[in-house]
Formats: sequence, C-alpha cells, structure tokens
Amino acid sequence: MCGIVGAVAQRNATPILIRGLQRLEYRGYDSAGLAIIDEAGAIGRERQVGKVQNLVDALQRLPIEGGTVIAHTRWATHGKVTAENAHPHLSSGPGAQDVCLVHNGIIENHSELRQELQQQGFVFDSDTDSEVIVHLIHFCLRSASDLLEAVRQAVRRLEGAYALAVIAAGESHRIIAARRGCPLILGKGIGENYLASDVLALRAVTDRFIYLEEGDLVDLRADRIDVWNIADESVIRADVRVKMEDDDMEKGNFRHFMQKEMFQQPEVVRRVLEGRAGKTQVLEAAFGEGSFELLAQVESVTIAACGTSYLAGSVARYWIEELTGLPCHVETASEYRYRNPAIQKNSLFITISQSGETADTLAALRLAKTSGFLATLTLCNVATSATVRESDLAVLLNAGTEVGVASTKAFVAQTAALMLVTLLLARQRGMDPMLEAEIVRGLHQLPQVIEQLLQLDGQIEKLAEKFAHKDHALYLGRGSFYPIAMEGALKLKELSYIHAEGYAAGELKHGPLALVDENMPVVALAPNDELLEKLYSNLQEVRSRGGELFVFAEQGVSPLVEQGVTHITLPQCPKYWAPIAYVVPLQLLAYHIAVIKGTDVDQPRNLAKSVTVE
Repeated sequence: MCGIVGAVAQRNATPILIRGLQRLEYRGYDSAGLAIIDEAGAIGRERQVGKVQNLVDALQRLPIEGGTVIAHTRWATHGKVTAENAHPHLSSGPGAQDVCLVHNGIIENHSELRQELQQQGFVFDSDTDSEVIVHLIHFCLRSASDLLEAVRQAVRRLEGAYALAVIAAGESHRIIAARRGCPLILGKGIGENYLASDVLALRAVTDRFIYLEEGDLVDLRADRIDVWNIADESVIRADVRVKMEDDDMEKGNFRHFMQKEMFQQPEVVRRVLEGRAGKTQVLEAAFGEGSFELLAQVESVTIAACGTSYLAGSVARYWIEELTGLPCHVETASEYRYRNPAIQKNSLFITISQSGETADTLAALRLAKTSGFLATLTLCNVATSATVRESDLAVLLNAGTEVGVASTKAFVAQTAALMLVTLLLARQRGMDPMLEAEIVRGLHQLPQVIEQLLQLDGQIEKLAEKFAHKDHALYLGRGSFYPIAMEGALKLKELSYIHAEGYAAGELKHGPLALVDENMPVVALAPNDELLEKLYSNLQEVRSRGGELFVFAEQGVSPLVEQGVTHITLPQCPKYWAPIAYVVPLQLLAYHIAVIKGTDVDQPRNLAKSVTVE
C-alpha cells in the first residue's frame, strides 16, 4: 500500500522522486519522506506527516540534493502517524557507516529481532517494524564486506513480506533493493536507473521496466543493474516496454479522478469486449490458446477476491449457477487463505484484483495452486502484475489506470469480463445459442446504456443533498442485485464516511428493519424482473416504519406513489447484464454525497488503492 521510489543518477534526482511520490498518491498514505546521499557521502533526510506537498514545502525551506535518492509514502501498519514513524528510517552508530532504507510490507518476526538488536545496543526511535530492518542491516554491515552482502544477510532473517530500497553513507552511487511478497520494479534510463513500487511513479522518466521476482536481490547503479535470485544466483531479468495512456494521471476537465473514471466506463466496457466477443457469441480463444478446451473440463468454480472485487465475483455467482449449472463458491480471500477448504474435482479457481498485487488474493492464488485445482484464472487490470504472472489463464481488463481509491471502472470491467467467462462455460454445457446471442448483443449495447445512466448525473446530484447529513443508510436488492446493493453501500462508506449496509431485501424482517425510521434513508434497486413484486412487499415494510425510500427502478416499473418515496427511473436493461449497469447511479450518488460533505473523494481516509499487506 505504501509507495517506494528510488534513483541512482548523475544529476540531482530529488525532483524525479518527488514527482514519483505525487504519482503514487492515489495508493493512499499518511506521511512522506526522502533520503539522499550528498556529495560528501553523508545521508540527508526529510520526513513529513500528511501530504506529499508538506514534504515539498520542507525541501524548499531546506533543500537536500543528490543523485542517489530513496523516497516513500507510508500507510501505517505499525505505529501511529508521526514523523518518527515515517520513512526513510536511519541507523547510525559505531562499527559501520550509516544506513537508511524505505520498506513496504510487514515483518512478522519484528518483535524478536527488536529485542535482539536492543541487546546489541541499538536504540529505536520509532514503533515500526521497518526500523528493525535498517538496524539489522547496520548490524550485519559491521562484519559484511559491503552493503550488498549486509542486505543479503539481513533479509535471510526476515519473516513476512517486504520491498526494500537501502542506501549507506560513503556508497554514494548505489541502491541495494530486495523484494519478497511486495511488488518492486526497476526502471532503465540513459546513464541513470530507478526503482519503484509502481510503474506509474517512473512514467515521466522511462518506459522500460524490469519486474523483479520473489526473493530477488538488486545492486542498482547509474550504469548497470545486477540481480541475484532467491538462490543467490546471478540472473538477468528481461526488461519490457510499458505503454501508458497519455492522460492516465491527469484529471482533464473533471473535478476528481473518480468522476473521470466513472465517465470512462462506457469505453471500458468496449475494451473488455474488444477481441473477445463477436456479434452473437464469445470467441473461443477469448482467454488465450487452449483456454476453451480447459474450461470444458471444469465441474465447479471458486472465486476469491477482496472488497469491490469480491462483490463483482458475488454477482457472477448468480450468472454461473443459473447459466452453467455449475456450483460456484465466492470467497473472501483474506479468510480463504487461512481455511482448509474442501476442493471439488476439476474445480476452476478464479481470482479478481484490480492491481493484481492484493496480498490476500495473491496468497489465496498461491494456496490454490498447491491444493488440487484444475486451473487458475485471474481477472486483472495490470498486465505485469503478480496474479497475471502466476495464474494459468488471465483476462486483462484493459480499463486503464484507476487512480481513485474507491473502485468504479474496474468493477464494471470485472463484471463484464465475468459474464464472458460465464458464457464460455455455459456454451460448453449446452446453453441455448439464442440465449448467448441475446446476452452478447446486450453486452455490446451496454456502453450506450451506461452513457444514458451517466446523463442522470444532475438529477442524482440533487438527490444527494437528502443524504449528506444522515449518519446511516440501507441499500436493498434481490437476486444478482443484492451484491450491487452491497457495492453501493460500500461506495457510500468509502467516500462519505456515512455508515451504510447492503442487504438482501428479503432479510429485512430478520434484523435490519429494527433500524428503519425517518432518519434512515433506504435505497432500493427495482429491476423489472420476477422478484419485483416480492421487493415491493419489502419496501412497504420500510414505508410502514416511516423510512424514506429512494427507488432506482427500471423504466416500465410502476412507481410507489406516496409521500416519502423518491423514484429514479433507469433505462430498460435485459436481465443478465442489468446489474453491471445499475451500479453506475449508485457510484454517482456516493460521489455527490462525498462532494457535499467535503471528504477527500480520490483518497478517502485510512484507505489505500493497492492493498499489498494483510
């Protein structure tokens, strides 16, 4: 979740790293810092709580410059949000030159190492597990031949996950880096080289990247890059050229990145379908050579994901079970990885992750690969991510960079892609070709429907005023719209900090109805389907308790004409892909409520974009 940037250059690299940190702000953070080796070989450091701009202001007051620089944005896992707990962390003292590092991840044996190092005379200034690492490297450096060997010795003692960038006083032209369980990439320049936790951080200086593998150790210099694998063997990691959209990190005419990303959703759906769906059917080779034949062997499906991606999988469960007849289990990845699940014969394991680096989802994937699943399939928005590299099959979402922490366009891309997976599975199990053709034609119409829904923006903005001063909200749906209700509630929580819950409407009598009164707005999703009458019975229960209703109803659905009920009419949507469309007005509602409340829309408090620790 934290952000790392580093550079070894023959020029002042501080501006490169500041820009890199600014590009990583979307990931979420609570402090920022930077360390350099100056011309005299000494380490200079600056750390600030809050925004990267606070660090920029501090550096303007007291500039520090150099060609070897490491920088970091922190999202607290150990210790409060203070300057002492911010990165980079420094270790100094007799016996070896000063050492400084930045760290992403969590060290599980930090308590034992801390006690050991304290007995050796090291004094800790922070409450973090990261400071343990820098003192351990410093301790190893007392007897090691150089910084590289000290880092090699130190990481052998670490249990947990880490991405490290380490510098030492007197070694002014190198950074030592290592990764296990957390992403870290290298960037290749001309006469200078870089590292970062995300390619976006280095977009301004290079488009050539090296993706490190588990256990890699790196000696990064301006004119060369040396890599050793987990077995301490010297290896060459191929560099790849990564093309990014010109406006990925620019808001354009939009007020927030999230707003921009919601309005990109029609094009995102087109990208998901491109090259995968013909006019009337999903292409057999949509997910790669041999995928169609492999899917024919599937007898059950397990989906593992977190957060919004989990809810996308929950929508797909309805489709898979109804259209294919296969049992489908949807698992919270953070729970699945610590269970001993019973694996059904010839089961397909699907992971869903926007970043492809979500720690719990990645751990669940690795568990699945050793648990007897037929195959693993990932849906991901980052082609070079760990889940893509480690899965048997991959569906790339092609949604473009999603900067807003609260996911919008990635959710729409995920659900659209899951429908394609469902249709291929269903065709191999005797699905009526006419039904597949109907659904595929509808998917091709989905971008136009989303464009119509986005035109409701002004109406929903006015509606948001009725929510802005509420403390709680309830979202209701039935069938495949139940997960959409949960996603709408999640967006409201993430963006506005209003407590909200998504519920199956039929569960009202089993607890939630006790909360309903005139101060509890209730949002309901009312597609014109076989469950409509039952939903309306549930809504009458809300009105009889004084609850105010906001009904997002498909065109043609008879409105509840009475006081305390507000209807928002949505375009007609065929049954199977309607849930994808219905999430859009709920995104808009959460967005406008957050704007009215004045919260940080793109970077909600306490949240991060890429959750790379447990």
